[in-house]
Amino acid sequence: MRIAVNTRLLKKNKLEGIGRFTYETLRSMVLKHPEVEFIFCFDHKFDSEFIFAPNVKGLVIHPPAKHPFLYYIWFQHCLPRVLKKHKIDLLLSPDGYLPLNTKIKTLAVIHDIAFEHFENGVNWLEQKYYNYYFPKFANQATRIATVSEFSKQDLVNTYQISADKIDVVYNGVTDAFKQLSNSPKPLIPYFICVGAIHPRKNILNLLKAFEAFRKQNPTFKHQLILAGRRAWKTSVLDKHLKTMTFKTDVIFKAELSDDEINLLLNNATASIYPSYFEGFGLPVIEAFSCGTPVITSQETAMEEISKGAAHLFNPNNFKELTRKIYEQAAGIADNQQKIILGLKLAKQYNWENTSKLLWQAILKTIN
Repeated sequence: MRIAVNTRLLKKNKLEGIGRFTYETLRSMVLKHPEVEFIFCFDHKFDSEFIFAPNVKGLVIHPPAKHPFLYYIWFQHCLPRVLKKHKIDLLLSPDGYLPLNTKIKTLAVIHDIAFEHFENGVNWLEQKYYNYYFPKFANQATRIATVSEFSKQDLVNTYQISADKIDVVYNGVTDAFKQLSNSPKPLIPYFICVGAIHPRKNILNLLKAFEAFRKQNPTFKHQLILAGRRAWKTSVLDKHLKTMTFKTDVIFKAELSDDEINLLLNNATASIYPSYFEGFGLPVIEAFSCGTPVITSQETAMEEISKGAAHLFNPNNFKELTRKIYEQAAGIADNQQKIILGLKLAKQYNWENTSKLLWQAILKTIN
């Protein structure tokens, strides 16, 4: 069997959510299935570390797909020619993009369709592309995999896709995230929020809640660390920061390694993940792995995956978040049982299981 994989998002030292999913699942999968030939399709010069085994061949397909017009050229013209030339049996696309003019069986991993609900998450041209093409990708795919029951139900309801066509393949946690026994305690206590910064992540309400907490509790000196790159429309945050009394206690840290984030999580008073909408919410599970209390949004995928181990709040209500922050700072939050449960859950969400589930989805697609 010959499987082609869309590996555009495998970029050295730049693995974010979907890139991490691609890396971890394929690294395990190709080693377990030496009988299968894998063709990794890049749109850029790739690092040799991504060729995980002898049964993997890397191809560079031009042009680099870095813009909606180039997405169209790459997926609808260049990639299909390569699939035909190499007599591919199945195309696995971890970011959900597909050629619409191929008869080859396809498995699209659609992590979420947040753009259908929050139109300020990307620039207007990408928004147009997503709105037009993703319903087509979802209907064209032989099968779909997604990362939570929450996301599966959203695909069913929004695109009228049969639930029988969709497999749930939960994300996993990288080994780098773990409890540290001898890490130095911070001189100044802090809360941390991990993830790319853009409007859907609800950082504005987090800033409002943090500011209210500090004003209402002058004896607390906590800082707020935002650990992630500025992805889109962060000017509104800069404008709000200028009005904050405690703006110097809001610290931005970008381009951190997993080990650096792990250390920050271990020493945080709590990890806050206030996003309005996620397909999974990986930073929640990463914090669980560190034994760190988690505050996150209710009625989202995070409520599903945390299974009672997180402190939940209404993401539209920053005053409720303010109370949750105070409870953690004051040491009165009911953390003990939640931390124990979170550590147990984190072991269940591992990339080995994710890879097995994705392989099962591949077999369903082939058959």
